[in-house]
Amino acid sequence: MSAVRRMLTTLVVLAGFTAAAQTQGPAGSPQPRPPVDPQVRTLRVEGTGEVKAQPDEAFIDVAVETSAQNAKAAGEENAKRMEKVLAALTGAGIAKRDLQTRNYNVYPEYMPPPPQGGEPKLKGYRVSNLVSVHVTDLSKVGSLLDKALAAGANRVDSVRFGLSREDAVQGEALRQAVARARKSAEVLAASLNVKLGAVLDASTVTEAPRLYPATFAMDMAESRAAPTTPIQPEEQTVQAKVTLIFAIQ
Repeated sequence: MSAVRRMLTTLVVLAGFTAAAQTQGPAGSPQPRPPVDPQVRTLRVEGTGEVKAQPDEAFIDVAVETSAQNAKAAGEENAKRMEKVLAALTGAGIAKRDLQTRNYNVYPEYMPPPPQGGEPKLKGYRVSNLVSVHVTDLSKVGSLLDKALAAGANRVDSVRFGLSREDAVQGEALRQAVARARKSAEVLAASLNVKLGAVLDASTVTEAPRLYPATFAMDMAESRAAPTTPIQPEEQTVQAKVTLIFAIQ
């Protein structure tokens, strides 16, 4: 076997990042794919696709925290304030299906331990109720924050943006990755004066877009004076990585 042929059996062309994938068995457990026949001359290429898209949905996490000497009183006060927050949000056009309780905690609060030592004394109880708000009109994010705070919310955990059309964006990223990998294979084959055969194996990893936190400035003491809390959505990036193995004719 010539040096060129020996090189082609193991040649790796890096057109992006390393990608790896496994097939799923009947029970969902990962199973290795059957290896490509080592006697067949092959050419392996990898490609990466990337698509940027403007977000079209947001998730606001707001919470009400209350404290009292006993858990019952703290819970009742929390419920009253959260009812007002939810009423303000639904009154602003948010459907009830887009409001979801994400976390509810009741925990004790203690006084600082005495200087002479000993057990800290129970101060009372704190109740925290966190609600996630799904928003599809991004122009309303700032005003919804203001309404929630004015109604009684006293904590904003996060404001995140995402893509409702995630599948379409991921598909475009994958098409780009395949096209780049194939183009690399064609260029390499032409340079080596060989012809590409069928694709013997293909694997891919598609990375879903991350929910990026919003950038916003909010002074809790002055939020009521501001007309609307400024919110700036960030562009989302979706990546796909593909590995193709071609037979060489």
